[in-house]
Amino acid sequence: MVSIKDVAKEAGVAISTVSKVLNNYPNVSEATRKKVNDVVERLGFVPNAVAATLSSKKTGRVALLIKLNLETQASDEIGMQYISGAVHRAKEMQLDVITVFTSMIEDMNLEEVTSYFASQGIKGIIVYGLTTKDKVLHKLIDSGRFKMVVIDAPMVNDTTSSVSVDQEKAQYDVAKKTVTENKCKKVLYIAGEENGYVTAERLAGIKKLCTEKKLKLTVRNGGFSELKAREITMKFAKNASCVVCASDLMAIGAMKALIDMDIFRPVCGFDGILLMGYAGKQMNTVKQDFVKISEEALVELDRLMSGEKGRKVVIPHTLVRIKYEDIIR
Repeated sequence: MVSIKDVAKEAGVAISTVSKVLNNYPNVSEATRKKVNDVVERLGFVPNAVAATLSSKKTGRVALLIKLNLETQASDEIGMQYISGAVHRAKEMQLDVITVFTSMIEDMNLEEVTSYFASQGIKGIIVYGLTTKDKVLHKLIDSGRFKMVVIDAPMVNDTTSSVSVDQEKAQYDVAKKTVTENKCKKVLYIAGEENGYVTAERLAGIKKLCTEKKLKLTVRNGGFSELKAREITMKFAKNASCVVCASDLMAIGAMKALIDMDIFRPVCGFDGILLMGYAGKQMNTVKQDFVKISEEALVELDRLMSGEKGRKVVIPHTLVRIKYEDIIR
């Protein structure tokens, strides 16, 4: 087995320098970092800690690349469900899983990100929350260096699969239910993050509905922010007959604004987070099973690591009205 001493000798550097490169220390020159990583790649070196971990596992390490919304604690529920689903399924499948937050690699270039994962024995990566702005991750997907599964993004190639609910249909379905039940004619739609793939797909769903039903549609970007949704609602809701939101968090902000304005407008959300039960009013929403989505993503990644090609996997969604009684124990 190749040792860290072998890597140091081949690269012509000290063992401590190899350790710094493998652990991503900042005080290493790019030239040295590249030289060491080239040797690591060429010799197929795996650090002892990683090798020991992998010895009893099935096919290698899997990284869960999670993007947390640091502006609010409410959305952590989704990330924790994702992690729970992946860890549970990984244990059953004898796969070793680590969690990496995008903030840890956001300042790295493609070579650095590749070396970061390779140095830890990573064979597959599940990416949660990919946006059009994540250029380095797009390059990583295109490189084919790792087997990858993206959640809620449309990337599919020989080494990459996509796992998601049908975002367009789900948005269409929940908005149609709300519009039909309340005989709405003017829709205020609060969209999500401008660079998000789900934002574009959900926007397509509401536009399709409003075209079919000949409804007046007003679209404003809420950035998946409860505060922004509140502000938009305060400004535009009086001229609408319902408020359709691209996330539950924004739906809560919209509902709280309507209560403060002392006017009634039906509101619907998207995601099915438990926090909806505390909103004070029942609202239609799309229930996404985040645990199931993450479990299926791990199964799909294992399929890719077994030599199969990437594909699109669609997970079913349901429409629900979450009540306070449903979430208390």
